[in-house]
Amino acid sequence: MCDDRTVADNTEYLRATTLSRRQFGAVSAGAGLAMLLPRAANAQAVSETDLDITTPDGEADCYFVHPSSGAHPGVLIWPDAFGLRPAKKQMGRRLAESGYSVLVVNPYYRSQRAPVVSSTNFAEVRDTIMPLMGSLNADTQTRDAMAFIGFLDDQPAVDHSRKMGTMGYCMGGPFTMRTAAAVPDRIGAAASFHGGGLVTDAPDSPHLLVPKMTAHYLFAIAENDDENQPEAKDVLRDAFAQAGLPAEIEVYAGAMHGWCPPDSTVYHEAQAERAWSRLLVLFEDALA
Repeated sequence: MCDDRTVADNTEYLRATTLSRRQFGAVSAGAGLAMLLPRAANAQAVSETDLDITTPDGEADCYFVHPSSGAHPGVLIWPDAFGLRPAKKQMGRRLAESGYSVLVVNPYYRSQRAPVVSSTNFAEVRDTIMPLMGSLNADTQTRDAMAFIGFLDDQPAVDHSRKMGTMGYCMGGPFTMRTAAAVPDRIGAAASFHGGGLVTDAPDSPHLLVPKMTAHYLFAIAENDDENQPEAKDVLRDAFAQAGLPAEIEVYAGAMHGWCPPDSTVYHEAQAERAWSRLLVLFEDALA
């Protein structure tokens, strides 16, 4: 999860690479995010809208995108610590083009509407992000999960005969586990990309929820996250094995915490594309 260790690791990574943050910003601004993410093969035409969803705690601003015709499996996307922003909408749109009805949410809606920051350099926005992250807990995550899944179940673009998926990045990783445990009858597949806080010593650690789940899982782990908590992957493997649930758990070599979103300062295109391909395989298999 984003913290001072992440800042130190990622700063060192950027020093060792040829693409500096300034160069990355120029590429992003000049080419646009759409140029950084390949379109889905046989991409479907999609419809998209920004909307507010009523939850027990207020009105959550969200982005909903789905194929323009037919009903499709629903997918709930939990953003990383930087929240709902153009890059996350682009990722949601890409998934919708592959045949899913996708909801991307602003987890910080109780505090402010998205976007909450204008940079994905944690060192620059730390003072804004940390209080927002601290405002969320297991209870808020569970309430939100049930409200957002309920919204998806009410949409004509969602195929109610098929299970849903959920996916999350950074702090969104544990959110997926709380979602899968809160509505196990609806969540058939879940994926965590460079998730933080999946295994802790706390009594409400996400990994303790595995017995309540029915979802098949993908855990794509950053190399530096594994270096700092090497036992986490083994705890996860044991938990899913004991529950009899399939789980693909892999450390992505050379990928730093935060490597998947195209606007990340440590974006690793090859490994991000590999993780995306594994996500599509998971959803195709588990959401049939």
